[in-house]
Amino acid sequence: MKTTSVITTRALGLAIAIALGGVSASVVAQEMDHSKMHMPEPAPAARKPEPQLSTAPTAAPKPAVDPHAGHVMPAPNSKPKPTSRPAPAQATPVDHAAMGHDMPPTEAMDHSAMGHDMPPDEPTEEMDHSAMGHDMENMTAEEHAGMHGQDLPANAAPREPIPAVTDSDRAAAFPDVAGHTVHDDGINWFALLNRLETWDADDGNAIGWEGSGWVGTDLDRVWVRSEGESIDGSIESADVEVLYGRAIARWWDLVAGVRHDFGEGPSQTFAAVGVMGLAPYMFEVEATAYLGESGQTGLGFEAEYETLFTNRLIGTWLVEAEVWGQDDPERGIGSGLSTLEAGFRLRYEFHRQFAPYIGVVWERAYGGTADYRREQRGDIEDTRVVAGVRIWF
Repeated sequence: MKTTSVITTRALGLAIAIALGGVSASVVAQEMDHSKMHMPEPAPAARKPEPQLSTAPTAAPKPAVDPHAGHVMPAPNSKPKPTSRPAPAQATPVDHAAMGHDMPPTEAMDHSAMGHDMPPDEPTEEMDHSAMGHDMENMTAEEHAGMHGQDLPANAAPREPIPAVTDSDRAAAFPDVAGHTVHDDGINWFALLNRLETWDADDGNAIGWEGSGWVGTDLDRVWVRSEGESIDGSIESADVEVLYGRAIARWWDLVAGVRHDFGEGPSQTFAAVGVMGLAPYMFEVEATAYLGESGQTGLGFEAEYETLFTNRLIGTWLVEAEVWGQDDPERGIGSGLSTLEAGFRLRYEFHRQFAPYIGVVWERAYGGTADYRREQRGDIEDTRVVAGVRIWF
C-alpha cells in the first residue's frame, strides 16, 4: 500500500509539471512571435541632426530577458530600403502592454532590427539654386526679390538697361521707300473720270461726264476740268477749264485760268479764279468765279461727300449750283440762280481704279433760265436714274 501511494503521488506530480510546462510554452510563443502581428506604420518624423559618433566604445545595456530571441537581425550598418508608398496621415503608437507583451521598461522597440518594413524618415531637401542656373553670389537684392514674387522697390534700377539708339537702328526703322517723295521737284500726274453715265432722256439716249486731272509737283500744278451733256450724239452743253493751281494751305489749292463754254448757241470764254480742296467733315469743295465777254459774270459751286457703307460699297452725295450776273438769251441763261442739281450715286469698287455705279439725279432751273427752258423744252425740272462708271489713272 505504501508503494502504491508513492507511485500515485509521483505520477500526479509529473502530470502537474507537464501541464505547467505547456502553459508556459504557449505564453512565451505568444509574446515572442511579432512577425505574425500587423503593426501600424508610424508617421515619418522630421529629420533631426545626426549626433556625432563617439569613437569610445560603449557597452549596451543588456535586458534582463531577451524578447527578440530567434529573430533574424539585419547588419548593424544597413539602412532600410525606401518605399514608394505614401506615408499615412496619422499613425497610432503601439501599446505593447495592452497586448500583453512583456517589453523591456527602459528601451524602445527597434522595428528595423526586427526585420519590419517601416517607412524611413524622409529628409527635408532645400532648393538647389545652383542646379536651376541661379547665380546666388552675384544676384542683386532686386533680382532675388523678383524671383520670390516680392515687389521691387520704387527706385529700383531696370534689370536690363535700354541700349542707346544707333544709326543702324534708325536705318532699320526708317528705310528708304521708292515712290513719290513729298514736296520735291518731281513731275507727277493724276486723271479722274469721276462720272461717265447714261440715262433715258425724252429726246433719246443721253450721256453725261465730269472729270478732272492735274500734272506738276505737290505745290504747283496745271489743272484740267471738264463737264457736259450730250443727247443722241449732239452736245447740249459743255465746258473745259485750264487752271494753274498753287497750294496755299493744308488740303487747299488756289486756282486761276480760263474757261471755255460750247454746245447749243455761241461759245464763250471766261477768266476763272477760285479755290478747291477738302473742307472739314470730309467735304470736297470747288468754288470758282468767272468773268466773261461783255461783262458777264458767274459763280459755280460744287460740294461732294462720300459715305462708306463698306470698304468697297461707297455712296456719293453731290450738290451743284450756278449763278449768273446777266441775261444771255442766245445761250439760254438768265440772271440770278440759274440751275441747281442734287444727286446720289452708289458705286462698288471692284478695284480702286474701276467702280461701276447707279444713282438718281434731280435738277431744276430757276429765274430767267427757267423761262428760257420752259419755252424750249416745256419743263424746268428733271429727275432721272443714271448708270455709269468711275475710273481714275
